[in-house]
Amino acid sequence: MSFAALKQSRQAQLDKLVTEVSKLSQPATSSGQENDDFWKPDVDKAGNGYAVIRFLPAPEGEDVPFARVWDHGFQGPGGWYIEKSLTTIGQKDPVSEHNTILWNSGIDANKDIVRKQKRRLSYYANIMVVKDPANPANEGKVFYYRFGKKIWDKIEEAMNPAFEDEKAVNPFDLWEGANFKLKIRNVEGYRNYDKSEFDSPSALADSDDELEAIWKQERSLATFTDPKNFKSYDELKTKLDRVLGLTGESKPNNTAADLDDELDARPMPQASPAPIASSDDDDDDSMDFFKKLADE
Repeated sequence: MSFAALKQSRQAQLDKLVTEVSKLSQPATSSGQENDDFWKPDVDKAGNGYAVIRFLPAPEGEDVPFARVWDHGFQGPGGWYIEKSLTTIGQKDPVSEHNTILWNSGIDANKDIVRKQKRRLSYYANIMVVKDPANPANEGKVFYYRFGKKIWDKIEEAMNPAFEDEKAVNPFDLWEGANFKLKIRNVEGYRNYDKSEFDSPSALADSDDELEAIWKQERSLATFTDPKNFKSYDELKTKLDRVLGLTGESKPNNTAADLDDELDARPMPQASPAPIASSDDDDDDSMDFFKKLADE
């Protein structure tokens, strides 16, 4: 798609985006590594932070402005297991199969293990950093940005407003999208993004030439769901067996999506006083730390 076509097809892009988002609510049928191409917000000593970013449209040659990736991250007696899930690309995954066996056992202790090993969802998008007080050198640059469900819900809410007096906004639109004010607070020891919000719709730059220059800086999102960037089932199964000390198991009947639905429907048992669970987006930061441990 040319830049001119990108501008002319904005409504069609919003319609297609809404369609793609609606697919995410459907059950699944049976990446690249993070580096300097990624931007992450910094926080102060109190755990608070602020930045303004702009989500960008799909890069040239691609149709969707985001990628959705499932992964697992947990520690067993044989070390860490931090790998992308093959369910991302519609294939069977050994961790999901193992979790299903444990869950179907009906044993509460096994269900607690499943909760710790369940799939984790991340989204990837191209962004331009509008304001980064902690790192001003990032401003005006295009990066990958990885985020979780809390921020995704705000994107979806902008595209599908709850009230009839609110106009739908495509946050990924260069002309009629909106800057995203990322407001991070430390709430009981965890990062909280609830105060984050979209600004009023506006063009990202003054001219189409400037917008095109920004658009051309985008990187491919298809890499995150390219099958060649996933380990094979056998490789993952071998690693899982080593981490958990598994020997042999029967095959499960449930899908990973079925198990996710059941896990979400049942609250995790908590001791008293109940600990505050970390947010989806805070999990991103935690998993970065755990991955470093696993790689050492």
